[in-house]
Amino acid sequence: MAPTRFREAERRGRAISRPLLRLAHVSPEIDESLMERLRAALMERDELGAALAGAMRLPPGDPGRVSHRQVAAALRDAPHLADDLPPALERFMAELTTVPGWVDWERVERGAAAFRYLGSNANDVLLQLSLIGGYRFGGPADLLVLTDGLGGENTLGRLAETQKWTHEVTRAGGLRPGAEGWRLTVHVRAMHALVNARFEPSWDSGRWGLPINQSDQAGTLGLFDSTVILGCLGLGVPLSRRQRDDLMHLWRYVGWLMGVAPDFLTDVESVRHRLNYHILLSAGGQTEAGRTLARAAVETQRMRAFGHRNALVERLHQRYERARTLSMLTAFLGLSGMRDLGLPVRLPWALVLAFVGNTLRYRVLGALPGGRRRTEERGARAQERVLASTSRELP
Repeated sequence: MAPTRFREAERRGRAISRPLLRLAHVSPEIDESLMERLRAALMERDELGAALAGAMRLPPGDPGRVSHRQVAAALRDAPHLADDLPPALERFMAELTTVPGWVDWERVERGAAAFRYLGSNANDVLLQLSLIGGYRFGGPADLLVLTDGLGGENTLGRLAETQKWTHEVTRAGGLRPGAEGWRLTVHVRAMHALVNARFEPSWDSGRWGLPINQSDQAGTLGLFDSTVILGCLGLGVPLSRRQRDDLMHLWRYVGWLMGVAPDFLTDVESVRHRLNYHILLSAGGQTEAGRTLARAAVETQRMRAFGHRNALVERLHQRYERARTLSMLTAFLGLSGMRDLGLPVRLPWALVLAFVGNTLRYRVLGALPGGRRRTEERGARAQERVLASTSRELP
């Protein structure tokens, strides 16, 4: 029997998907075989990660037990593997240090460069459309509330961790086995498996499916690849076909490292858009957990550190970022999305400012000789500033 969240809010999902259908030219026709696949995926886990988590939960003294220290050491030593690793850890590391044959490193590096080229636009889309927009659906948001304390430093810390991860996986060479982006990704996979093992016995799987399941993992991956592409295009950032294809290839490899099921991995943008459409139709409805998380994410903008020496200027900058976030959220999610999340509606002035600024940066300055290189460098610096403001590690 399917978890009761499956297709419980299909009419709402159709309404939310209208911009996707229009902008990505996705057919509204429903593929029932794909819907059935998503239904089954709600009860599927990352089995390689589950085996590692099971070994990590064995009692001390068990010969198959894996400790957190051993996992950390294996990640530190990668891609070289010690000879005395416990079997579950050895299998886990051996698979993830073996790069799939379909990975094209030139495309991965070009995809990382394309992400840096997006600058702070990528951060805006990930925060507002992907993260906060994702809180409109029950299940993952409810698990997040259960596993992580809310408010203040906790929410800001989670945002900083996510931005740190995206920053590292999109550095030059960041996804090579043993590089920091690779390590962080593999560490997240192991932690997700532990969350599943810990909460699965008490989790309402009949309502939501498994705590971290393959359907939700596919949906999350779609928020990082094609959603970022569409969102940045909407903000006026020009992206070539090759840049878009390379971004998709980069995130396909990230998804593989994260344990997303092979049939949910793709570097074809149109295929991802079609999958995202069906995920929206299959999603659960709004819950209070999502509203709580959305409000917390908006309010953390008042906690970011921008490095102004004058305390008044610093507070004004923080208030501006909160107002800007609400303005852009209104543009991205619409009136119904803001009502769903219990957020105040604002005029979409931030979208206008972003579009004008991006026109100048990308279509005017970027068209000059050497403009692409300078735009990428400027974008990387902008992403570093966003990361510094959330992690409070100012230069």
